[in-house]
Amino acid sequence: MERQNVCQSCGMEMKEAQLFGTEANGTPSDTYCCYCYKNGEFEDKNLTMQGMIDICAPYLVDAGDAKDLNEAEAILNDYMPTLKRWAK
Repeated sequence: MERQNVCQSCGMEMKEAQLFGTEANGTPSDTYCCYCYKNGEFEDKNLTMQGMIDICAPYLVDAGDAKDLNEAEAILNDYMPTLKRWAK
């Protein structure tokens, strides 16, 4: 089941309108956030899932959702493949 209002690239909750990315025609994307997706394209088209994990892990630690980077990476290794961008 797809999560509502969760970026399907980085997993960030999108609670405010300004956090939604944009499609090529300028309309809000209900799939990806503004950090991952603008004007109908991913900001970093060459980013791998591991690269996204490396970017997101410190945020989990800062938010208190993981005690350290190792735990954050383990959480994200399980979570990221469930997101649309990384699903196989």
